[in-house]
Amino acid sequence: MLQLADAGKRFGHKLLFEHANWLITSGERTALVGANGTGKSTLMKTLAGLDTLDEGSVQRTRGMSIGYLPQDGLALSGRTVFDECLTVFEELRSIEQELETLSASLAELDSASSAYAAAAERYSNLGARFHAHDGYALDAQVGSVLTGLGFSKEDWSRRTEEFSGGWQMRIALAKLLLQKPNLLLLDEPTNHLDLETRNWLEGYLRSYPNGFILISHDRYFLDVTVNKIVELWNKGMHFYSGNYEKYLQQKAERRVQLEAAYANQRQHIEHLEAFISRFRYQATKAKQVQSRIKELDKIERIEIPQEEQAIHFTFPQPPPSGRTVVEVTDLHKAYGEKQILNDVSFTIERGDRIALVGANGAGKSTLIRMLSGQEQPTSGVLRLGHNVLPDYFAQDQYKVLDPSARMLDDIGRTAPRVPETDLRSLLGCFLFSGDDVFKPLGVLSGGERNRYALARILVSPANFLLLDEPTNHLDLRAKDVLLDAINKFTGTVIFVSHDRYFIDRLATRVLEVEGGHVHVYPGNYEDYLWRKQGGTADSIISPEVVAPAPEIVAMPATPASTEKDKARRVNPIRLRQMQERLTFVEEEIPRIEASIADTEQSLGIFVSVEETERLTGQLTELRLKQDSLTSEWEELMLQLEEQQVS
Repeated sequence: MLQLADAGKRFGHKLLFEHANWLITSGERTALVGANGTGKSTLMKTLAGLDTLDEGSVQRTRGMSIGYLPQDGLALSGRTVFDECLTVFEELRSIEQELETLSASLAELDSASSAYAAAAERYSNLGARFHAHDGYALDAQVGSVLTGLGFSKEDWSRRTEEFSGGWQMRIALAKLLLQKPNLLLLDEPTNHLDLETRNWLEGYLRSYPNGFILISHDRYFLDVTVNKIVELWNKGMHFYSGNYEKYLQQKAERRVQLEAAYANQRQHIEHLEAFISRFRYQATKAKQVQSRIKELDKIERIEIPQEEQAIHFTFPQPPPSGRTVVEVTDLHKAYGEKQILNDVSFTIERGDRIALVGANGAGKSTLIRMLSGQEQPTSGVLRLGHNVLPDYFAQDQYKVLDPSARMLDDIGRTAPRVPETDLRSLLGCFLFSGDDVFKPLGVLSGGERNRYALARILVSPANFLLLDEPTNHLDLRAKDVLLDAINKFTGTVIFVSHDRYFIDRLATRVLEVEGGHVHVYPGNYEDYLWRKQGGTADSIISPEVVAPAPEIVAMPATPASTEKDKARRVNPIRLRQMQERLTFVEEEIPRIEASIADTEQSLGIFVSVEETERLTGQLTELRLKQDSLTSEWEELMLQLEEQQVS
């Protein structure tokens, strides 16, 4: 359908890519990847015909249709949502009107006249065309796509200008999907979609009859939708077959091969240079020396481009909280007569990493704000445990930042003990490099300030993190840093995210907010979907008796266990969660032992009766914690050994 030939493009003085060749076929299912600034969006605009190449050419098949969705910036007005979507069928709707006119004419014309014959032939041709394009089901097509993209039936009749920017982009995406162009170009289509809508879009694209190319920072979305990766790297275009996971494997293999080829070439060059240097001035070797000089000049030198430095940031570990972090009992929340949450009860234990899921408007953000203390429940009890220190990251966290403060100064005050080089590396990972770190926060966009606010939380966390969509505005590299940091974090985390990969790699439990109620599921999002689809009879765990995540995932088998139970027991996800919990317990026990020793030492010095009573109570609590952790460690070790044997 479309071909790039010897293509090159610059952005200002920066060369994005050169000598690029790409034949795009009708069955294209491709992801365009690469570091920020490599030219992905620019290339997408070029393919769409909205930008031009500096070198080479773009050839398109005559008559092919291209649909392009930018990252943002589209604004629609003047129609209802439903009517706006119907505009993509203008040709079919004009055919429908002509069919109605022809039908009326046929009823009036003499059936023996030539005018009747011409009208009947026209009616037949148009009718066949209308039927071939499913013209009789236009309303149903529009309704199906709008529902899939999260629009309620009440939204269909609302004016497009009433919707926010993110929902405006959904309307634009709906129009493209209904249009079904020969080639869809989607630049980060999942940016404004919740988890359920992403799942729908994944299914739609898997069955899409034509080709598409997309840019996305959602790994899971790429893994399930594409079968080819095109990477912009080192000013060139590199092709990989398979999804994103296979691309990472192939890229690592290519890197190893490139390094081996580079080493072999360097060895050969050094041998040639040594021969030339040794025999340059010997007349008897002049012919051989000249031959090797020519050979040296002809060698096309292999270069190994410098990879982006991997950043592994570790949270400064907070002081431990009590075993119970949050206890929620009979919680209700309403705004006026609108009931958001009703009769909600659950418990969060230390070390839990909980994903909050549910449709837009279900009450996820309301619940996380109440857990953080930003809002109060209408009724019910929400009790924080002993020594729990919450820290909340909101979707609009940037609003609480000082706009006059310089970025590096502000984050330095937040974490005075972290070296400046480490702070700059972390900021670089969140796409702030060079002189960006000296900018006042007020000049940054909303998305940039939210990225910075998240980096700021990483350097000085509390022991209970509440994160509302922390993965928004992050690229794959920044998501990996955040994921790695939270996985090493010894505190407790509850988060809202629309990134499947992020949830699957992080969550030990899922809290689903639906219909005003909260249901608790063990495991990650994959486990949650399995249970929602009827995986087990005891899918939903009673919120009032929720055990800590490790105890759920490590439930010992009963004598009546089935083969399915056994298979679930050795599930790699469960095994990873148990191993992570074991690591946490092994690190926690020495800390408790050190606290016991300090308390015993303090008891040896009499200060007052009250202080002695306080220290005695503290010592009792610490010893109970020690016993509990030791028992848990023994149980985890036993279960892991059993799984290794099985």
